[in-house]
Amino acid sequence: MGRLTLSGIGKDYDGVEISRNIDLTIEDGEFVVFVGPSGCGKSTLLRMIAGLEDITHGEMCLDGERINEIPPQERDIGMVFQSYALYPHMSVAENMAFGLKLARTDKDEIRNRVTHAAGILQLSELLERRPKDLSGGQRQRVAIGRTLVKEPAVFLFDEPLSNLDASLRVEMRVQIAELHQRLGATMIYVTHDQVEAMTLADRIVLLSGGSIAQVGAPLTLYHFPESLEVAEFIGSPRINTLPVTVIDPGPHRTGVQLANGDTLAVAVDGRGLSSGDQATLGVRAEDFVAPGHAEATLQARLTVAEKLGYETLAHLQVDGLESAITQRLDGLAHLEEHQVVSLGLAGEHCHLFGPDGRACPRQVEIPGISR
Repeated sequence: MGRLTLSGIGKDYDGVEISRNIDLTIEDGEFVVFVGPSGCGKSTLLRMIAGLEDITHGEMCLDGERINEIPPQERDIGMVFQSYALYPHMSVAENMAFGLKLARTDKDEIRNRVTHAAGILQLSELLERRPKDLSGGQRQRVAIGRTLVKEPAVFLFDEPLSNLDASLRVEMRVQIAELHQRLGATMIYVTHDQVEAMTLADRIVLLSGGSIAQVGAPLTLYHFPESLEVAEFIGSPRINTLPVTVIDPGPHRTGVQLANGDTLAVAVDGRGLSSGDQATLGVRAEDFVAPGHAEATLQARLTVAEKLGYETLAHLQVDGLESAITQRLDGLAHLEEHQVVSLGLAGEHCHLFGPDGRACPRQVEIPGISR
């Protein structure tokens, strides 16, 4: 079992709050990713779960048992760190077995666990090698194996892929996802990379300023962000934002006016807004529509086109806007230098954020995605 509950968890350093009011339940077998910008408190929270940091406020329970005061080595939790921290003079098998030897585990049991873990991690042919003879991805798998042989109820991963190059990160990301499917164990993973979060997580916990900004399935945070902060962090490329003026707030549609004078009825519940409020319109790069199907249009000039093969990202400048607009196009889209294009907006595909940055609830249904 590996059900973890956090109730009112907080951490202070010399009177400065690092984490505060963290209420979260992680179910047995769930893969949860803590994500957020640098300094948001995600690693501190993970270290409190591991027992490497004291908890200043609140209660933490594993399978119903309070673990606040239980030392790290006695918690049924295993941690994989950013650094491999392998012993260079030991073989792969010896590195994986080291913790079990310290715990005076039976030799036959150690051998069986190492063999089993090596099979899962595709390390069986490498057990006699030293770390210097391994690639970065193989070393990270050994580090995971060292935790796996302990058979903990909960696995913690602290940015384990940040030391790898781009191609290895993709490969290891897939292997960690497959490992979770095989084991069915509870896993908590910390990263600042929102692509890792989107591809790995059953649920994402997005942290900001030491507290939880939003919790939910990856596509829920993408399509139904609860704040502008969440919308800007989740998604690549970053969501486009436009200043608008609220002209007709309503329960199903909210009318706004763009800087160029065009009006748009956004499919949100805007009853928390007032006419005249300055708000922010959000549009994902793939959600612009053809001008013939648009409620409002923007004229923009191409500055850079990123041709990625499977898609093209057009970076565009709109007069009066400081930030560029990004449009996702087909990989074979033909674009000319400094081309002027019309960007079509449809209220069904837009987000609206009030003056305080909170999202107006979207009044659209997306098949297969819960709010």
